[in-house]
Formats: sequence, structure tokens, C-alpha cells
Amino acid sequence: MVVTFPTSLVLLIFMVSCSVNIFMADSEPVCQPAYPAHAIAVDEGDVAPQLVMGGPPPIGAKKAKLDNLTLNIITEFAYEEDPQKNCRWVPKALMDLSAGNFAKLIDSAFGYALVPPFDPYHDSLSYMISCYVLPYMGLVAYAGTHHSLALLIRFCILAQLLAGLLGVESGQDAVIRTYLYERAKEQVHPYKHTVAEFTARISELRNRLGKCGIKDEGIIVPKELGAENRTTTNVLSSDADSISYMRTPAEELRIVYSTGDEHIPGGFYPKGGNGKIARGFLKKP
Repeated sequence: MVVTFPTSLVLLIFMVSCSVNIFMADSEPVCQPAYPAHAIAVDEGDVAPQLVMGGPPPIGAKKAKLDNLTLNIITEFAYEEDPQKNCRWVPKALMDLSAGNFAKLIDSAFGYALVPPFDPYHDSLSYMISCYVLPYMGLVAYAGTHHSLALLIRFCILAQLLAGLLGVESGQDAVIRTYLYERAKEQVHPYKHTVAEFTARISELRNRLGKCGIKDEGIIVPKELGAENRTTTNVLSSDADSISYMRTPAEELRIVYSTGDEHIPGGFYPKGGNGKIARGFLKKP
């Protein structure tokens, strides 16, 4: 049975919470750090105030038709992303979650315009592919943040927080990748491309935009990129040492802006991020 989210519930929290709005790139905690998250309600303009933290409603968000399995997964993720965590935040940045913006990104990934344009709200599979677009960025960003702050961490609570957030983030990413891996050979209708092809093209695009080599891999890879160079399956994406890839805030911004330049906003953040680091990049030539 296909269902739609009730208007009173929140959709796309998980997908939105993981990109430049992660711990260091677009959120500026002024007390004990907590998990940054946006919330996009199913109807445009119907945004849960406590989740957008006073920021503007997103552009183009709308209801997605989800089957029960996908609905249950995303609902759980949404509640896990609730940012009510004893901390004050800067207002969240304006986001473009329109089908048109996703379509542009997918067209860039494939190198030509898909017909009809890709619509993340069309069905469960399209929606989970769109989830693949952003959340993994949160995982590598958390890993990168933890690495960058290693010498600066003075309080155990910060180290524990980062470790805890990384655990949840990696688990959610694994669920999404497993969901897509189980459907790797399925054709994404109405296109001729399979789920595996979609993930590979999206990952290749992020590597190009990030400009720091391979830090992103699809759910099927050549053996030289597989676990210990022995597998072509890639449910968990990791480097040659089987450690999560890491990205810096600058790399994150290049990707989520879809410009390949952390100084030029666009893509999911047409006006740029609101956090201290993101705004700092916008001020630089």
C-alpha cells in the first residue's frame, strides 16, 4: 500500500540535516554542542518551527509517496534528527529542495538531461536515491570534523558527543545504502539506468565537485575499490584501510553548493550556509 505523510508530520528531516548544516559547517553552537537538523514539512511553508530554528521555509518541498517500509525508516530517522538538544543555534539557511534542483544535480551526474526530469518525490525508490544524495555527506563531514578537532578537544563531553553522533549517522547511512544495494540491479523507472548506476554517477559527481580525489563510492565498485580489494559489493563505503572517508568543511560546501567552489553558493543552498565557517568562506575572494 502506498501512503503519504500526514500533514502534521515532518518529511525529509534526515535528508536535509546532513550536508553543510553538520556540526561545523553551518551550525554555530553557543553552548554545549548538539545535533544540527533541519525539518521540512510535507507541505511547502508548513514547517515545524522548532526544527528550522527560525530559518526560512525551504524552496519546493512537497509530499512524497512512500510505501510502508520506506515511511517507517524515514519516520524513525526524522525523530532521531530532532535538534531539541539543550543548545541554541543560528537560524538555518535557505534550502532549495525542489524537484527541479534535484533534477539538475542528477542531470549533471549523468552528463545529460534525463527525460522526464528526475523527481525525488515520485516514489519510494526515487526518494531513497535522493536520500543518497545528501546524508552521506553528513557522515564524512562528522568523520572529518572529529579528525580536525582531535588536538583541540579539551572536554570529554565533546569527544563523546562527536563519537555518538558519528555512530547514529553511520548507521543511518548504512540503512540507506543497504536499501539501495538490495535493489542495485533494478531499473529506476522511467529511465534505463539501474539503482547501482545512479549511486555510481552521484558519487562520481561529488568527487568531481569536492576536488580531493575519491572519497565517495557507489554501492557497486571495481575490486580495486572493494573491501581489501576482494569485493565488488560496497554496502559500507570506506577507504583502502577500511576507514570512513573524511571531508573538510570546504569540500562539503563545494559539493552541496553544486559549484565546486566553497566561495560560490548555489545548489541546495542558493544563499550559502549560515554558520560561521560557511559565512567566512563567502567573505573571501
